[in-house]
Amino acid sequence: MQKIKFLHVQLLIVLVLLLGGCLKGEQTFEEVDVPEDVTIVDEEGKETEGDDPVEEEEEVIESDETVARELYLIDASGMVVPQTLELPKTESAATQALEYLVKDGPVTEMLPNGFQAVLPAGTEIIGLNLEEDGTLIVDLSEEFKNYEAEEEVKILQAMTHTLTQFDSVNKIKLWINGENLDEMPVNGTPLSEGYSKSNGINIYVKDQPSLMHSKVVTVHYPKQYNDNLYFVPMTQYINDDNEDVFTTIVEALMEGPSYEIQGLQVFNDNTTLLTKPVLNDGVLQLEFSEEILKDEEKAVIADDVVETLVRSLTEQEDVEAVDIKVENKEKVVSENGTTYDKPVTKNDIIKSEKM
Repeated sequence: MQKIKFLHVQLLIVLVLLLGGCLKGEQTFEEVDVPEDVTIVDEEGKETEGDDPVEEEEEVIESDETVARELYLIDASGMVVPQTLELPKTESAATQALEYLVKDGPVTEMLPNGFQAVLPAGTEIIGLNLEEDGTLIVDLSEEFKNYEAEEEVKILQAMTHTLTQFDSVNKIKLWINGENLDEMPVNGTPLSEGYSKSNGINIYVKDQPSLMHSKVVTVHYPKQYNDNLYFVPMTQYINDDNEDVFTTIVEALMEGPSYEIQGLQVFNDNTTLLTKPVLNDGVLQLEFSEEILKDEEKAVIADDVVETLVRSLTEQEDVEAVDIKVENKEKVVSENGTTYDKPVTKNDIIKSEKM
């Protein structure tokens, strides 16, 4: 009888060990190489502490409220372009933004004319983890691999620029089913160091640039497709001989895009930047000649001129807002009559698009 009891105990021990081994093999995203101190991207792009980042991401607020988000989509010319869309308000804002980049996903009915989503159809967002240095680890399903080689860089650019709109995110790293990617799965774009905005977007190189006398910047050119006016970000080399990058950027914008970019020329002829731009506590001060105005008598400045300047110049480090002044005018107003009585930020632009 004692021998039978002893055998029962041994069988019980073996069974427990086998079950333990099976459970250990079924690791989830949060159990694989997750940093001990994890911060969560909330709906406002701020960092909050969380014990379980994946559970926090999955918690959704049921609400009729919406929030304006910039999603980077593909336009009819194949450019990666931001579009401001109203999305349901949720605590899992970063996950939601990615879900709205998936082809045939929830963004389908919201796509502007001529635009398409960028991530392969069926791609699922398994989880997100934000490291202390601002690197956001994005774990994706196997469907993410189903894209063409020429789409690879566009996918990276769209994901990166969509996610770095959240203040706490500096760059992204990609996983597939819990496995880290050192390079993209189709065309081998390197990922070991992550991918950030510094990698550029819609990179344009007209001539062989002089590395000694040029600087890489991202500027925004307006473009028209049917009735839709939007802004195309372009990373390009600009001449930096005068060591005043702000002046060089403004002059490049006033000159307008090259034929290859096919953007719109929004600045009036003979518009002049009168003084050297001054950066003071994050505000870049600009003073133009009266030719910049759409209506000189009423001191109206075109909305697309303001947006071109603000989007392009706030790409520069330390520039948070742009203060636009015009000679002989105490104040300037927008096309709807709003007075520009304070510096304009990129968030002001996004909010005005929402209205």
